[in-house]
Amino acid sequence: MSQLHDLTALEQAAAIRNREISPVELTEHYLGRTEQLDTQVGAFITVTPDVARDQAAAAERAVREAADPAALPVLHGVVVPVKDLHFQAGVRCTMGSMTYDMVPYADDHVVARMREGNLVMTGKTNTPEFGLPCYTENAVAPPARTPWDLSRSAGGSSGGAAAAVAAGLAAAAQGSDGGGSIRIPASVCGLVGIKTSRGRVSNGPLRDAIGELNVCGPIARTVADAAALLDVLAVPFPDDPFVAPALPPGQTYLAAARRDPGRLRIARTRTPMLAQTQVHPDCIAAYDQASTLLGELGHEIVDVTLPFTPDVVASFEAVWAVLGLLTPVDPAREEDLQPLTRYLRERARAVTGIQIAQAVSMMRLISRAAVQSLSGYDALLMPTLAQPPALVGGIRNDADPAADFEAQKRFTPFTAVINVTGQPAIQVPLHWTDAGLPIGIQLVGRPFDEATIISLAAQLETAAPWAHRRPQMW
Repeated sequence: MSQLHDLTALEQAAAIRNREISPVELTEHYLGRTEQLDTQVGAFITVTPDVARDQAAAAERAVREAADPAALPVLHGVVVPVKDLHFQAGVRCTMGSMTYDMVPYADDHVVARMREGNLVMTGKTNTPEFGLPCYTENAVAPPARTPWDLSRSAGGSSGGAAAAVAAGLAAAAQGSDGGGSIRIPASVCGLVGIKTSRGRVSNGPLRDAIGELNVCGPIARTVADAAALLDVLAVPFPDDPFVAPALPPGQTYLAAARRDPGRLRIARTRTPMLAQTQVHPDCIAAYDQASTLLGELGHEIVDVTLPFTPDVVASFEAVWAVLGLLTPVDPAREEDLQPLTRYLRERARAVTGIQIAQAVSMMRLISRAAVQSLSGYDALLMPTLAQPPALVGGIRNDADPAADFEAQKRFTPFTAVINVTGQPAIQVPLHWTDAGLPIGIQLVGRPFDEATIISLAAQLETAAPWAHRRPQMW
């Protein structure tokens, strides 16, 4: 017999609009599962049952009073938690650090859009300190673990968000991605994650950082659920410094997930770009499986070499280190930071003004060359990661944070370059290892063209469904 968390986010929303289930009932179900299972997966830093119950009650009243419930927001009353790098008014925020424990007075813009979409926020999901590493192991909460194997990390930095969705503690989740932080945890947790185009979802009012690497986006079990959440998030604010071109009037990302993409010309590469490293056979198998399936679906597949030079690595590292330093910390609390954070902040202090300007300029130059080299293609296929899900503590190295950083690059050599170019990308879980671990692939789109890769990912999902796969703890 199915339970409420077996339903997709869109199925839950439809049941709410049809008055078959109530947002209060759904919220209590997820709060109960969170109380029961979160100690195992480490999905949340802070759980907010009172906030969630108030939001669910308001959503229930809206359904009861609506003249036409079909006109309610697409995910009305559905549970979608907030990543703890983002401010939610009146709710504790730690940014994954012992040095932060604040209660903000206002929402980040992305949270304001979630609130306008009548989503129910059950808490703040786990994230590494300041979102810097690709694993979620901080000093304020237990490590985030993939429900497919609790000895392994849920990735980062949106590790808690992905763990929550994969363990059935939320229907979908808000994440953010500055170097792969949506795609990495979505891959190791067997989920869909959309790294949006630069300017698609507002980073306001505080997070338009140097280098313009970071974006917000959805994590979900299905392409359609992720697309629907993107429809909620992708509404610009008047104060945004730049905005991605909107969809044509009347079109939505959910509609894109429900239409045929047509025959596409798809480039592919599995050459690591952020580190010299071997790609694990399981990751190659996932990439080959996706290539074969795309060919069988009628698409043209072309091997390419991308013009990413070592300059992009040096430039990205300089900007990434500076991002770690841009988060203000009381000088008296610097020693409370984790070793990797201190290492990156120390590196950043050695970067001069002209060097950071040169790094940003170099990233833009290389980005232009890469985008131009792909102008004849509708999408790019790459592995999401170079290795299967890592053990908790398997990458982290407090004794040698420089080695830690290098290990992260070897684990994730395919993700950060897409933050440099600003293109959209979608991670999908097409492959599982013999040991039952999910291995993802990513489809990268033309600049600002989320719609095409969403349609393509949905086609893959129809051809090789994955939603029926559930971790044992489900």
